[in-house]
Amino acid sequence: MSREKLLSVSARLFARGGFEATSMRDIAKRAGMLAGSMYYHFPSKNDLIAAVYEAGVAEIGAAVDRAVTGKPNAWRRLEAACIAHLETLLADSAHAAVMTAELRRLDPRLRRRLVVLRDRYERRFVDLVEALPLAAGTDRTLWRLHLLGALNGTATWYRPGGKSPAAIARALVAALHRPG
Repeated sequence: MSREKLLSVSARLFARGGFEATSMRDIAKRAGMLAGSMYYHFPSKNDLIAAVYEAGVAEIGAAVDRAVTGKPNAWRRLEAACIAHLETLLADSAHAAVMTAELRRLDPRLRRRLVVLRDRYERRFVDLVEALPLAAGTDRTLWRLHLLGALNGTATWYRPGGKSPAAIARALVAALHRPG
């Protein structure tokens, strides 16, 4: 079994059941391999979780980077980034869905490792929000965290067939767009 296939199976199981509830044995069974064989690719479950999380960061980061290229102004870039973020998150992509998982209950070393990856991804939004003409006195950090929290929270209530991810992202940005 390839490393990519193992990451894909792991991502789906982690997205569905969470990191803690998914065992290496569960992953091996779903992947059609012996549990011990997984350790050829990943020395520990934490290494596997980190690899899945990193793949999610890379996937959603690439989508956002493509979306913002060539956009004419700060608000259009932010809107494009939010659309790409939400479309990738809601596209039944297990890798991207793992990015929004709760990290507090993880081993502290693993949590720090994942937070570094998440922060690297979110740096895009730090830069996008810094470029916005927001009202004087706006706390840009809280503004950005509010935006990302709303985007990521969409995964809990979104149902295909309703408003599209792009429409939801546009509405969110429009609601927050209060020029300074």
